[in-house]
Formats: sequence, C-alpha cells, structure tokens
Amino acid sequence: MGEIFPFIGDVWFWFILGVLLLIGELLAPGVFLLWLAFAAAITGVINFIMPLDWQGEIVTFAILSVALVIASWRFVRRQHRPHSDQPDLNQRQVGYVGRRATLLQAISNGSGKVKIDDTVWDATGADMPQGTAVIVRSVSGTTLHVERVK
Repeated sequence: MGEIFPFIGDVWFWFILGVLLLIGELLAPGVFLLWLAFAAAITGVINFIMPLDWQGEIVTFAILSVALVIASWRFVRRQHRPHSDQPDLNQRQVGYVGRRATLLQAISNGSGKVKIDDTVWDATGADMPQGTAVIVRSVSGTTLHVERVK
C-alpha cells in the first residue's frame, strides 16, 4: 500500500487530512467529521514525535477515530438531557391533574368534554351526566381522565 499511496507515510498528510475534514465539517451538517479531524491531527503529532510505518499510522488513526467518536457521543448525549425547572412548560394539561372541573358534555360510552379555564378538553371516565363535578386523575395526550368528585 505504501507504493499505491506513497503520501500516507508523510507527516504532513495527517495534518492536511485534518484540515480537509474540518472544512468538510463546516460544509456538512452535524459534528461527526470534527472528531475524525482531531484523530488525524493527533496521528500527525504522534507520527512527528515517533515515526510510524503506514500500517501503524492507519491503525493509530482508526483507534483514535473510534475513541474520539465514542467519547464525544457520551459527552453530547449527557449534555442534551433536558434540564428544566419547568419540564411540563409546553404541556399544560399535565398541570391539570388533581384539578376540579365540571362536565361540559356528559360522558357516555366513556367519552365526553370538560372545560378547564378557557379550554374544552376531551374527557374519559365512567358515564356521568352533564354538569357533574369531576377531578382530573391523569392525562393521556390531550385527553383528561376524570372521576366523579366524592
């Protein structure tokens, strides 16, 4: 392979490859090529300090690439966990659990309507007539599961 790709044994190859991968990172969406660029640059530094044959360079680049991608994946995954003091901010129906309301439309065959504040919600529960006082026990999507107030 040294005869086919004579430039691989050159120290500058890895630095040039690193720069080309960084340019590719700028042109492509995502953050994947960045880690390969770092692996190429580190391979170039290792090859500069301790010259390797072309097989050693390829193995070093492969090991560094895999290690950096795995490390970055773990780091990025940890950073993207939602950290909020209001995790239900855009799910206001979750905040209705435990609230009392009055049935706007009777629940028959397990389905009816309830009005809370200024919004009419689908409601499920035991059959009850219109005007019954209910309490919200749980939420499933945009449907409130209600029970009769005792």
